[in-house]
Amino acid sequence: MTDLLLVLGVLAAAAAGLWAWRRWHPASFWYGIAFPLRAVLVYLTWHHVASGCKLTRNRRRFRLTLDAVPVVGPASRSTATVVEHKRRVRRVDVEHAPRLGVLRPTRLGWRMRLRLHDGQVPADYEKAAEGIAHAWRVHSVRVVDVRPGYVTLWATMRDPLTEVTLSPAPAELLTVRPGKLENGRDWVMDFRTVPHWLNAGATQSGKSNLANAVIRDLAPQPVALVGFDLKGGVEFTPYAPRLSALATTRKESVDLLSDLVGEVENRMVTCRAHGARNVWTLPEHLRPVPVVVLVDEVAELFLMADKSEKEEVSRTATALLRLAQLGRAFAVHLIVCGQRIGSDLGPGVTALRAQLSGRVCHRVNDPETANMTLGDLDPAALDAARAIPAETPGVCIVAGQDGAWHRARSVYVPEQAAEQAARDWAHLTPDWDALVGSVPVVHPAA
Repeated sequence: MTDLLLVLGVLAAAAAGLWAWRRWHPASFWYGIAFPLRAVLVYLTWHHVASGCKLTRNRRRFRLTLDAVPVVGPASRSTATVVEHKRRVRRVDVEHAPRLGVLRPTRLGWRMRLRLHDGQVPADYEKAAEGIAHAWRVHSVRVVDVRPGYVTLWATMRDPLTEVTLSPAPAELLTVRPGKLENGRDWVMDFRTVPHWLNAGATQSGKSNLANAVIRDLAPQPVALVGFDLKGGVEFTPYAPRLSALATTRKESVDLLSDLVGEVENRMVTCRAHGARNVWTLPEHLRPVPVVVLVDEVAELFLMADKSEKEEVSRTATALLRLAQLGRAFAVHLIVCGQRIGSDLGPGVTALRAQLSGRVCHRVNDPETANMTLGDLDPAALDAARAIPAETPGVCIVAGQDGAWHRARSVYVPEQAAEQAARDWAHLTPDWDALVGSVPVVHPAA
């Protein structure tokens, strides 16, 4: 009895120690205890899981078998049957699972490379990802890397987007960190790498919160911010202290876009005069101030109440498209936002979408908007965007930096925080007259 109590006490102490280890230092517990156990489980069950997800292939193999052959003769008529064993080589079909590579732990799960069977394509694993996740009792399994003959699967134990917090990071020029990706890394929007972004989302989906995060992070940087807000200026007017220019009507938008196109042409002349391919190769004293253009509700720029507005819409579409095509080399960047972005708005929207290589799709109300935002990239990304629930504002599908798509979530940025950042850094706002070298038509409200 004493020995039993002692054993129970040791087990209880060990369980309490493991619980405390997991509670107070989950990272080391994961790498030291949980991941090795998970790795053993994955290797032991992989053949069964692959078979259930229809990822196995039958291959013919030759096997040596012993067959019992009765001997025909007088002895066979006796009560005892004489049997002779003969060796034979037979062809049999053997089920083979894809070959697993070494499991490599990550902070939230693990990565593993798989060798494809002949005739398999990465889409086969994307279709089976949900089944694999359920079999391994993990949050999700994603195909994150594709190479000839191989795919890499990323298993995530839990949803890292349930609660998103950001640690302060040094801000680089034209770089913002609005939130987290589903792999636990910071979501980085680098405008020098991906110059233009399309941000789609329904009301209360997190679209405006992302704009707040962008303004908050760009406000301390030596850049010019320009706003287009055709909802009467109610969205961007609170940020006016940090905006170099703001357009709130169709007429103001046409004039402001004309100023921006003229500025791009001036920078083009400067680069040509100094033999530079873009503004970043100019001498530092000649390098112009980067300009980030924020467009809210882009549909309002393309909608027409009657034919009298057709010319303004055409001029607007042409100017926006020119900025998207030429802006990267001359440090003019676009963030185009909208609740509804569809081909029904006209061919100008489709042409503009093709130039916006960065994509952010929050929960949307209509499939056409999701298709316009992500449909030309990856069907799997489109399916993931349509599955975003309404109770998770800020969750979105992001495509841009690395050529792949990710689930992401922006950190909640109250409007008051963005407005305070605009006031705190108002002294960095470039003067629009000096910036474009001409008398501007539009200025932000005081």
